[in-house]
Order: sequence, then structure tokens, then C-alpha cells
Amino acid sequence: MSASAARASLDECERARSMQHGRRQLIARGFSMRGLGVQGLSACGLGVQSYLSRAALRIFVLVGMAVSVAPAFGEPAGRIIDLTHAFDSETIYWPTEEGFVLEKGAEGVVEQGYYYAAHRFRMAEHGGTHIDAPIHFYADGWTVDEIPLDRLVGPAVLVDVSDRCARDADHRASVADFEAWEKQHGRIPAGSIVLIRTGFGRFWPDRKAYLGTDERGAPAVAKLHFPGLHPNAARWLIAERKINAVGVDTASIDHGPSKQFETHRVLFEANVPAFENLAALDELPASGFSVVALPIKIRGGSGGPLRAIAILPDVSAGSSAFAPASD
Repeated sequence: MSASAARASLDECERARSMQHGRRQLIARGFSMRGLGVQGLSACGLGVQSYLSRAALRIFVLVGMAVSVAPAFGEPAGRIIDLTHAFDSETIYWPTEEGFVLEKGAEGVVEQGYYYAAHRFRMAEHGGTHIDAPIHFYADGWTVDEIPLDRLVGPAVLVDVSDRCARDADHRASVADFEAWEKQHGRIPAGSIVLIRTGFGRFWPDRKAYLGTDERGAPAVAKLHFPGLHPNAARWLIAERKINAVGVDTASIDHGPSKQFETHRVLFEANVPAFENLAALDELPASGFSVVALPIKIRGGSGGPLRAIAILPDVSAGSSAFAPASD
């Protein structure tokens, strides 16, 4: 081999190594090399069989650059978990609210011979699986339509306090609970969505078991008993872990007996939204997954129904769908 050929081969190897690193990053985000029409890398000890052409390398670099600004098309790698309770006549709302009402409209085969259905519904902003926008308890907080999407989509962790809540229905997840979680699973990354599993999701839609009472009206509020998040822990999550959002499998981020709703106020003064009445938290791992929690975009709204999902990682990809922010 001539000296010039050897130099060209070394240059190709360096490019190949660089592309192999990019390949791993793409695969971790759900891209397939087969989808790019690339056979793989062959030299320099990389353990595959054919060289990438220069044209393929250029395409691969462009696609790799695009990953940071555009998601992969098609299904995400990994399992998708629905964190949303269906809305129906049994959906749990605050005792002072009417609940979800579906008003049947047209339904059936029309004169032209095709089937047609169209109904109406009404509901309060805060009920069922829903979001609390910061303006819910803070006058200068974001409304639903103002919440940045990066607060609603991203890497998540699950802190399980269900054992404590089984012993005390009014338990509030504490700083000690989060520190104990971190001893086992590592530091909660900045920019995370923190989900709190109290275990009360298993009671849905039994109002008495879930809320502590099945009574309706203002007097019933004093009889509420369910877990929540301690305001001191909310302050800690904001100041020390810089979280993006928090969610819980109960009717409120404050526990049932709360009168001042201090946890709401602490979170919302920092523009940290809350997801309430989440479902299926028992199906999630402690970390390494992602959450997508998108509400109806109600202009000026203080909350609204939420369709929330979790994306569990594809084991072969070795990462969650969204990378956490650096601490």
C-alpha cells in the first residue's frame, strides 16, 4: 500500500469511528441504520463488513445533526404506558364539581347510508387525569397555553412511597423519601418530571377509597383523606433538583386534609406544573423512562384534561427517549 493510500485509509478510519459514535446515539433515539440504507462499518476493528461510502457518511452526519431538532418518525422504541384514566360518568372530580358529562348527539346511519356520530361534553378543568397550570394558585403563573412544551415532555423518575401511604392515608412525600430514593437510584437529574406513586391509583374509580369520602358538596372537602407532596419537599425539588414538573396518582398534589394548599403555591410560584390523578404508575420503573403529558391547549386556562403517557426504554437501545439536562 502506498503512503498516500495508507493516509487515506487512516482518514477513513477516523471518519468511521466518528460515525460509529453517531450511530450509537441515533440508535438510542430510535433510528435504524437499515432505515438509512447503510450496511455498516468494516475496517479499523469495528467488527462489520463493508465501508461506508463518502456519500453515505455525509448523509449520516446530516441525519445525526437533525436528531437534536427533529424526532424520529414512526413508533418510539420501547413500551408505551397510558397514564390517563378514561373520562366517563365515574371519573373522579373534586366534591364541589359536577363531573364529566357526555351529552349524546347524532348517532346512527344517516339517510345517505353512512354511519355518523357526534356528541358534546362538559367538564370542570380540574378532574380526572389533568394538569394544574401554575396560574391555578399563582396570579403571575403560566396559563395552560403558556406552559412550554419542554416542561411537559422529557425524562422522568418514579418515587414510590406506597408503603408509607398504606400506613398513613394522609402521608406527604418528604425530602427524606426523595433522599432515600436517591441512595438507591442516584441523583434526580435536573429537568426531570418527577412522578410520585402513593398506591392510591389502585382505588380508582371508588370515590370513598380514593378520596376518603364519597360525599358531594362543600362540606365533603373537610372529609378528604389521601396522600400528597410535602411543601418542604416541593421547595427541595425546585431549588436542589430543578425539576420541570411533578405528578401524582391522587386527586391533588397537596394531601387531602390541606387547607392552605401550600404545595400548590410553592410549585406554581416557580412555574412548575402538576399532573394529578395519574394512572398505571405501578407499571413504571424507578427511572430511565420518559413522559409525554399534553393537555388541551385552553387559552387562559388554569388546568385541563391531560393525555399522559410514559415511554419505557427499548433495552437494546440502552437509553430513555429523551436525554435529561445536565446538572
